[in-house]
Amino acid sequence: MKHRKRFKGTVVSNASDKTVVVLVESFKKHPKYKKYMKSRKRYKAHDEKNAYKIGDTVMIEETRPISKDKHFRVIS
Repeated sequence: MKHRKRFKGTVVSNASDKTVVVLVESFKKHPKYKKYMKSRKRYKAHDEKNAYKIGDTVMIEETRPISKDKHFRVIS
């Protein structure tokens, strides 16, 4: 079985039906200057029961494409 990407992040929007936007922060090292920089990325994730609210910390997992730009689902 193929390993699926998992990220931990914070819900920043739940305006859409069955969708939450999750902000994932990570630290990446600059290739030349070797300084660690904070990197932020927003992912749309499928939330079947509309259970999560803004500010919740969630774990998302990669899945098959659900819509044009939604290819993660909330697992906890």
